[in-house]
This record gives sequence, structure tokens and C-alpha cells, in this order.
Amino acid sequence: MKSAHKRRKLYFGVSQQSGFTLIEVMIAILVLAFGLLGFALLQTMNVRFTKSAQQRTIATNLAYELVDIMRTQRSQGSFYNGITFASFSGVATPTGGCPRVVATTPAANITRWKCEVRKALPGGDAQVTLSPNGQLQVEVRWGDANWSQDASAVNSSVTVESRL
Repeated sequence: MKSAHKRRKLYFGVSQQSGFTLIEVMIAILVLAFGLLGFALLQTMNVRFTKSAQQRTIATNLAYELVDIMRTQRSQGSFYNGITFASFSGVATPTGGCPRVVATTPAANITRWKCEVRKALPGGDAQVTLSPNGQLQVEVRWGDANWSQDASAVNSSVTVESRL
């Protein structure tokens, strides 16, 4: 009689603990949802950082391109001092490509380079400072729309210094 009683208890104990309750399933889904939400936020931030780094790379490449252009025209370097933040006010953002001209005068190079800055960087502008001793500083700045709602707000910049 004792063994039948034990079997009955064992049988009832097992049947009471089988399966998941609805509350356990809901809690598991809630934990999973928070995890996926965190992952989505991480992906969004990753896209922002990547785009911002891409713009910084483009600005650096444009600044070094201008330095190289100025090195090829050392005797006409003073023309490039005309590139100021204020001189970008009349430069429109191009919809197509920037024109390449055969003549490599400083004026043509400056016009094309300004066009490329405006095309590649939102609200981009630049300033060149060439000292009499040959110290050169090119500062490129732009509005980083990835971090600010106002794309025209200039809040990122790259400065390249060199010697001609």
C-alpha cells in the first residue's frame, strides 16, 4: 500500500510541473523585446558614427587635395589665400558634377575645389591661411546633420597644416 501511495504522489507531482505558464512566456518575450530594442538603438548609433567618420575622411581628403594643388603651383600660392569662409557664401550646392577644366589656373582650381567641398559636405566651407614663411593651414568645416537637426549648423571641422 505504501508503494502505490508513493507512485501516486510522484505522478501528481510531475503533472503539476510540466509546461510553461503564460506569465513565464510573457516575461521571456518582454526580456527579448528589450534586448532587440537595445540592438536596434546600437545599429542606429553605428550608422550615425559611420556617416560622420565618412564625412571627416572626405573633408581631410579635400584639404590634402588643396595642399597638393598649392604645392604644384608654389609661385601662385598667394591666390589661395582668397579662400575664406565668407567666400563660400555665393557657392551653390551643385546637383551634377563639378566642372573640370584643362586650364589649371588658381582661379579655376579654386572654383572647382569649392564646388567639390559644397557637393561632398552639407553646408561645407573652408578657409586657407598661407603665411609668408610658407606655413599653410586649410580648415574645412561642415554641418554634421547626423547629430543635429539643423544641417546648416556648422559643428564639425578638420584642419590640415603643412609647409609649402
